[in-house]
Amino acid sequence: MSPARAAGGPARRKSTPRPAGRRAGARPATPPQPAPDGLSLANPLALPRALRALDRELQQRLDRIPTRLNEYGYDPFGADPRAVRRLLLPGALVYRYWLRVETHGIAQVPEGRVLLIANHAGNTFAWDGAMLALAMLLEAEPPRLVRAMGEYYLPRIPFFNVLLHRGGSVVGTPENCIQLLEHDEAVMVFPEGARGFVKPYSKRYELQRFGLGFVRLALATDTPVVPIGIVGSEEQSPALADVKALGRLIGSPAFPITPLFPWLGLLGFLPLPVKFRIRFGAPLRFEGDAHDDDAAIEAHVERVKSEIRALIDQGLAERKGWFA
Repeated sequence: MSPARAAGGPARRKSTPRPAGRRAGARPATPPQPAPDGLSLANPLALPRALRALDRELQQRLDRIPTRLNEYGYDPFGADPRAVRRLLLPGALVYRYWLRVETHGIAQVPEGRVLLIANHAGNTFAWDGAMLALAMLLEAEPPRLVRAMGEYYLPRIPFFNVLLHRGGSVVGTPENCIQLLEHDEAVMVFPEGARGFVKPYSKRYELQRFGLGFVRLALATDTPVVPIGIVGSEEQSPALADVKALGRLIGSPAFPITPLFPWLGLLGFLPLPVKFRIRFGAPLRFEGDAHDDDAAIEAHVERVKSEIRALIDQGLAERKGWFA
């Protein structure tokens, strides 16, 4: 007999054990619902679910990238996929729901080393490069962490230099590019450089002079070149003017004036919600010597430029306006 019974206390009835995690009177848990296909302002719960689903997708895709990492989680150039994931979620939201990126022909991008060569625009921020990189991560098989060739002045910007390297970008020198290609990376190059990035809207989709370096790199490393035409980047932040004198004050080769920048400060870097279309052409391989004279190299460059122009024309022909 228990001490409580011996003392005349009320006898306790044995209780049936409850399943772990259940409270008295709680209803059985409902199974998780699938994430919605899109965001809806009418359903405030849609945004968190969509964010969680997109975050999981990014993590799963990053886990599959072929980039080789050391025991500390970095690649030989300082890229850190863990840091990339934290930065990618806002960009992926822009990709899916703001710029609504549509890709064509991405399955043509070969595995292993490859040079992704595209037209360039943007004026304030290189959303074309960001969307191309996200397309390769979210749509390509296998997913790729695209490496960008940054302008020489970008690492001089405080804080941005660390962000640049953690995200996988390097200063655009031939030596850096060759090392990346020798590690079988996908390298993104905009041969127009600043000439294409900052230009008035009146020159939209007019390809500027291409540099010759990417063809020499392709020949030196036996790397295929994939031409890419991007439509939407010229309208994201259309330039009204370029005040180069102000740019020199901050160490930049240009200072574009757009409908939003610099009037809205940092918000001026946000793109208009135009629709992006990214078309990938068939890989091109070139024969010859990386040290051939400029005339021989220019013939290869013109072939790539012609392919990009055709891809842009296709994208322009199929759209109904800036936002559709």
